[in-house]
Amino acid sequence: MQDRPNAAELAQAVREFIETEVLPQIDDPRLRFRALVAINGLGILEREIALGTPLVRREVDSLARLLGHADPLPEDLEDLRRRASDLNRELALLIRAGDIPEGTLAHLLATVADKLRIASPRYLERYR
Repeated sequence: MQDRPNAAELAQAVREFIETEVLPQIDDPRLRFRALVAINGLGILEREIALGTPLVRREVDSLARLLGHADPLPEDLEDLRRRASDLNRELALLIRAGDIPEGTLAHLLATVADKLRIASPRYLERYR
């Protein structure tokens, strides 16, 4: 969509509506749990919209340096995600073969922290 509300604003509005208007009215434990799952999913979506692209770019850049790839990073988000998947697969093969590039642990720690920023920021505090 080109106008407001944008995708992040829509996700936030729906999350807040469910959280403040719908959830307090739910007595059924199963339905309440499902509403909480929806609230959490919308929170993840909000963070993905706000932070996802720069974090994927940072992961791909880190992987490329770690693996010695000099080709330029893609601009398109889906291309970046494909590149991240390919480079992660390459790193996994090296690790399985026992040929672990120097800096792998630092890369993995930073990448996991970035993924927690999206999926569950509260766990990031425990992670550190």
